[in-house]
Amino acid sequence: MPATPAAAAPGAPAAAGGRPPTRPRPRWSHPARPRSEPDAVAPASADAWASTVVAAVTTVYPWADQHVVTGPDDVDVTPARLHPAFHGSFDWHSCVHMLASGVSLLTLAPDALAPATRTDLEALLDARLLPGNTAVEAALIRRRPGFERPYGWAWALRLAAVTGGTRWGGAVAPVAEAVLGHLPGWLARLDAPIRTGTHDNTAFSLGLLRDAAGALGRPDVVAAVDAFARAAYLGDAAYPVAWEPGGHDFLSAALSEATLMRRLLPAGEFGAWLDAFHPTLGTDADPLLGVPQVRDPSDGKAVHLLGLALSRAWRLRELAGSVDAARSARMRAAADAQVTAVAGHVSGGDFMATHWLVTYALAAELSGGRPAGP
Repeated sequence: MPATPAAAAPGAPAAAGGRPPTRPRPRWSHPARPRSEPDAVAPASADAWASTVVAAVTTVYPWADQHVVTGPDDVDVTPARLHPAFHGSFDWHSCVHMLASGVSLLTLAPDALAPATRTDLEALLDARLLPGNTAVEAALIRRRPGFERPYGWAWALRLAAVTGGTRWGGAVAPVAEAVLGHLPGWLARLDAPIRTGTHDNTAFSLGLLRDAAGALGRPDVVAAVDAFARAAYLGDAAYPVAWEPGGHDFLSAALSEATLMRRLLPAGEFGAWLDAFHPTLGTDADPLLGVPQVRDPSDGKAVHLLGLALSRAWRLRELAGSVDAARSARMRAAADAQVTAVAGHVSGGDFMATHWLVTYALAAELSGGRPAGP
């Protein structure tokens, strides 16, 4: 697979006035940031990451579609026809979350972006997040309730949350409404959580969905997520962390579950739950502190382990405030090592890495401890 090509010129000019209008940050945007810290962050890699978002999303092929063919008249999977808003970046969910990361970079680090980068990124968002384009995406989600469930759903709601109040928010809202229309019924029918380290992982997506639903003013969805999480995870203990990772994992099932429970349990209750769930968290015996090894970063599945390093860093930093000082320091140091090991692949690696790693690198950059619970 060739390295990420140079950014193509997006198909629409930037709106007058350049960058998105100034607005208050939504409560949700980056839920892992400490409540006492400002939301505006300018990571040193912001310009390269923003350029990578543009390059990835404007790379239409290769394309992996999740389209289920229903008959002989349903075989045209041309990306821009099926998904006028969310094509490129290899697959639907990656396109969605890379666009969300682009919006976050514009909002959180506008002064770190070169003028040309900012112009290209805004033009891409203007071209993709048009009401006509997103209406097609929303209609597809309504017709096909299993499409991109739950991972793509989670990122679609995150996109809606970070675009709220911007010139793109109105266009994205129908996509969020389509997802929210399915979500409560799906949770009611879900018999047990899925504990893989890939897209199907229930806890990871529920964490994102919960945060976004709160920002979008849907306390009913937050309550439904909390009820499911308590029923599914509250009794978990001695999680078999030694079984992680699987060879294609980009998520830690253990850390995804722990950070979900951190969102909904009061601090004292969460501390006791965490000690029972992962007793060796942050100790020398914790296998989740190690950096995953990737032998072939051009292999689309093996490269998941690069994302695992970043998602571990993201979650370890979130959880570091919930343990004692020694374990916290060890977790933060491990997170730093994970990020450093992967940094060169985020913008300079193979397209199998660059089409999605910006989102996880940005999340790891912005993550940190905060008090547990509501």
